[in-house]
Amino acid sequence: MHDPKYLRDNLDLIRTSLERRGRDVPWDTIQRLSDERRTLTTQVEQLRHELKKGSDDVAQRRRAKLPADEAIEAMKHVGERIKEIEGRLRDTEETLNSIALRIPNLPHHTVPQGSDSTENIEVRRWGTIPCFSFPPKPHWEIGEALGILDFDRAAKIAGARFAVLSGAGAKMERALIDYMLDLHTNRHGYREILSPVLVNRQTMTGTGQLPKFEEDLFRLRDEDWFLIPTAEVPVTNLHREEMLSEDRLPIRYTACTPCFRREAGSYGKDTRGLIRLHQFNKVELVAFTTPDRSYDELERLTGHAESILQNLNLPYRVVTLCTGDMGFSSAKTYDIEVWLPSQGQYREISSCSNFESFQARRANIKYRAGGGKKEAKPDFVHTLNGSGLAVGRTLVAILENYQQPDGSVVIPDVLRPYMGGKERIVKE
Repeated sequence: MHDPKYLRDNLDLIRTSLERRGRDVPWDTIQRLSDERRTLTTQVEQLRHELKKGSDDVAQRRRAKLPADEAIEAMKHVGERIKEIEGRLRDTEETLNSIALRIPNLPHHTVPQGSDSTENIEVRRWGTIPCFSFPPKPHWEIGEALGILDFDRAAKIAGARFAVLSGAGAKMERALIDYMLDLHTNRHGYREILSPVLVNRQTMTGTGQLPKFEEDLFRLRDEDWFLIPTAEVPVTNLHREEMLSEDRLPIRYTACTPCFRREAGSYGKDTRGLIRLHQFNKVELVAFTTPDRSYDELERLTGHAESILQNLNLPYRVVTLCTGDMGFSSAKTYDIEVWLPSQGQYREISSCSNFESFQARRANIKYRAGGGKKEAKPDFVHTLNGSGLAVGRTLVAILENYQQPDGSVVIPDVLRPYMGGKERIVKE
């Protein structure tokens, strides 16, 4: 969310900066409401001044034992007028705030201009793309042949865009989760969190999912609770409505949760396999820091996500998302894309973003400099998060990049201790 004063004073600048990202924002309505708010605020201030002046006049009349009934009656009318205009002012501010919650974050000056993913900028590549002596198969064919993936029974149980993993498939999913969490906690310094996966409306609003993206969320029928689309939501809101001391920052958390997404508007995309499911596991990295260090933190967090792929020896690239491809709340995002041999292209496996103060303002997460002394002026923290990594997509990348001519899949070295020492997956 934008600073309301900055929004009022710089509406044209914000509108220009957002360009395509702000096409569905009712800018004219915001301008009208801002002007209305300014007018009503001025009227209230003038009437309060009139009320104070009238009250002083009544007091003087009483001290001088002069009639004051007419002046008292006039002040009652002024008070009623103030109450009426204050009510209109509250309504105007509520409407303005409701619309402001739908305005995307401003892109950082280093974000490339562009309309869609074709205009993202590649930053770097890592690893060697594997060469096969046979046509590489897609992961769903590999998994079904090995007996570790079952999409038909998942459809029977739940419907389309669900999967059942069994045997070595289920074990590798668990191994990946344990490995990622161990690396992030033991080596990278994150504190592990196990959070609820059902959250309230205020929590979803704090990270930017509501009100704009309600159609993409799963909501309980009889309660105003939502299934989380990512651990970013509950973990960021751990410090909602809190004042943090600067000496506690940066705060770094990691969490693995199931994630739930309706995937509205994605019909026809990735209809087979594990790439785009309604339910999937993801290890998330979340950080809170001061504004002057947040872009250093973005590089650090992105590097931690990359290290998983490097240790698994999976080729990938990092791209900077352009303005037209960025998420609603992000000021800058790096996508990490892993190589999938069956598709002959890189596919997203992690998005690492700096939201600057956008989420913190919505969730009211502040800090005080100088060790938290009360005389220090509070400011909003900067929040960041990134997938470290999407577990199902990592499994996809392993199945495809480590597939063998006989249909088996070699298990990456770092996962073998988590797989009971097993070196490859064979048909069960």
